[in-house]
Amino acid sequence: MILNNSDNKLTALVITYNEMEHIKKCIASVSFADEIIVVDSYSTDGTFEYLEALPNVRVIQRPFKNFTDQKSFTLDKASNDWILFVDADEVVPRSLRTEITQTIQKPNALDAYWFYRKFMFKDSKLNYSGWQTDKNVRLFKKSQCRFAQHKLVHETLQINGKTGVLKEKLVHYCYKGYSDYKAKMVHYGKLKAKELHSKKRSCNLFKLIGKPTWKFAYNYFIRLGFIDLHKGFTVCYLNALSVYVRYDELSKLQALTATKAKNTVTTNEKYKLNNVEMAAS
Repeated sequence: MILNNSDNKLTALVITYNEMEHIKKCIASVSFADEIIVVDSYSTDGTFEYLEALPNVRVIQRPFKNFTDQKSFTLDKASNDWILFVDADEVVPRSLRTEITQTIQKPNALDAYWFYRKFMFKDSKLNYSGWQTDKNVRLFKKSQCRFAQHKLVHETLQINGKTGVLKEKLVHYCYKGYSDYKAKMVHYGKLKAKELHSKKRSCNLFKLIGKPTWKFAYNYFIRLGFIDLHKGFTVCYLNALSVYVRYDELSKLQALTATKAKNTVTTNEKYKLNNVEMAAS
């Protein structure tokens, strides 16, 4: 696709699946962009229909494989070089919009920018629980960046150039409800297990029990989750659950691979034995 480099135009990108609770605020907050593209994974809650009715949004439906695959596809659809890639449950505050606009107009603008995020537990702020220093690249030049293909979850942007950090924070409504956040963490855990399995990583009892325990203790005690009270305990527990699911699923994938390998060996042995018997007869 030919990139439009004139006037430092901006494309806002979003991927969605059943995000009606947040998508209206998200799209409204990126309406200052010259182009808005959303790739939806066949939502069933009205998200696609809502987006389809918006005159300033181009929405595409595509099956979801993993986050890197979906975001790479979405990035490829952008016609402008400057990209603002936000999650459907994120909102760009007015102050951040101003900073983004001013930044991409600079003749000496860098190739990518990190955003700090303010995490919201429903409608109240999470101050700690491991999130206080979280930051992600959300604004970047398409010509200088691409998503690392080996990552299935917590996708990584590979940047060929210099990066900076914006001062204003992106608002992330990370927690809609217990069942929703739990489902998200379980999904992340299973995708991460597939990623580790593809890298030939192994699981043992220490990883299955020790790593989730450490994840909770680190975020709740060292990263001060206890100061967030009930909110902090809930988020720290569910984040630790995701780590447990990761290694539990990895152990299942290992067992499945071992079974397939054993069956293959057994089949080969039977084949060789049949050939020997046929030759002897």
